Amino acid sequence: MDPGRQAMIDGRRSPIRRNVTSARVDANNRISKSTKPGPSKTAQHATQYLTAEEQSRKFVADEDKFVLKQSKKKADIRVREGRAKPIDRLAFNLRYIDEERDVFDDDEGDIDIELDSPEATVQGLTLTQLQELESDISSYHILETDRRNRQYWEALRTICADFKSKIDTNSRDGRVVKSVVDDIDRILGPKSYDELEALEKQIKAKLRSDENIDTDYWEQLLHHLLVWKSKATLARIYDEIKDKRAERLKARGPVARRQQDPTSIPSPVVHSDLPRSPQPGASEDASNVTNALYNREAAKGVSENEEIFNAEEQVPARSKPQWAGIYKARKPRYFNRVQMGYEWNKYNQTHYDHDNPPPKVVQGYKFNIFYPDLVDKTKAPTFKIIREHGRRRGESFAAAGETDTCLILFIAGPPYEDIAFRIVDREWDYSAKRDRGFKSSFEKGILQLHFQFKKIFYRK
Repeated sequence: MDPGRQAMIDGRRSPIRRNVTSARVDANNRISKSTKPGPSKTAQHATQYLTAEEQSRKFVADEDKFVLKQSKKKADIRVREGRAKPIDRLAFNLRYIDEERDVFDDDEGDIDIELDSPEATVQGLTLTQLQELESDISSYHILETDRRNRQYWEALRTICADFKSKIDTNSRDGRVVKSVVDDIDRILGPKSYDELEALEKQIKAKLRSDENIDTDYWEQLLHHLLVWKSKATLARIYDEIKDKRAERLKARGPVARRQQDPTSIPSPVVHSDLPRSPQPGASEDASNVTNALYNREAAKGVSENEEIFNAEEQVPARSKPQWAGIYKARKPRYFNRVQMGYEWNKYNQTHYDHDNPPPKVVQGYKFNIFYPDLVDKTKAPTFKIIREHGRRRGESFAAAGETDTCLILFIAGPPYEDIAFRIVDREWDYSAKRDRGFKSSFEKGILQLHFQFKKIFYRK
């Protein structure tokens, strides 16, 4: 009987008519929810909360990452502005292989800045500069997290320590006989990194053994081997840097070379951007010896209170030298610095403070002019101060608030032309106290004239 008819006879409610196309419910195969309550949202997110120790570690890591990023940014800026220290150029090299580098930190002209090899940057520094560089390298090494970057800084620290020990006569390496060092370098120099690593294991095994050996010699050999391993590591990383830069240059394609603004400050590593002589037809000295002297001076960098100085001026009209028809005249290269600082006189003390300092003023100059190919090397180049419009020493024609200037003319023999710069005309400090010492020397083809101006103290 139809279920609906049977329900009507029994006085019950007619059942709901089932859709014949719907799936039938199987009581033996039922799907039901678990009666056990699931974890609360608080319990689900409990794993996302950090302990105090973990939070502290994360904070320190984030802070170190921020400090490292800011250090790299500052290094980039100093390199672009031509006032880079050695540590800045070493950090600038890593930009091409640094995987964590932000592309927004790059500048359009960065790729045009020539790279210096890391070893060449360290070579030629003084003991004080090496000590400062070693401290800066340690700071980068501590903050760096990338494995390849850490290898780079570790290798540089080893090489820096090696150069420092050779200069310092009180260290062990400073007392080692040069012939022994030369023999060791002859042995290790031609070997590859893998060969050096195999030799390192052999030397360590020999030192651990009970053999009757010259321990001092083998320890010295092991020390130099670690230095050569660092050199091989640096060479490999530097090759990767050069390859990456070459790829970017190739991808960019040929571009028109921008005109250099004669008033701008060029980068010390972009030799082609240096200011040229204002005289038409004058050629600059580009010999290999001159370039080597220039690179060595540029490797010393520029300190915080210094800037590159290239305010070259037209040389006053003079008769041609007698040697003009014998030698081809050329203009000497130079790497000059101007020292800037604040003057805390009564006016500035009243109107300024350290948070809002007064404008910087010129406090001195460091001239380094290269004359390696002088015909008469016994006659040193000289300099001369020229004051225009009949002004004498001590006189001032400048308006209130302005400073008198003069020309400093450098004169050398054949085959070099004279060269002049415009400087502030103030009284020089010839004392030798601290870093204010006056220096005027000509050694190894370099004319050095370093001086600072006297400080004026007003007394009541």
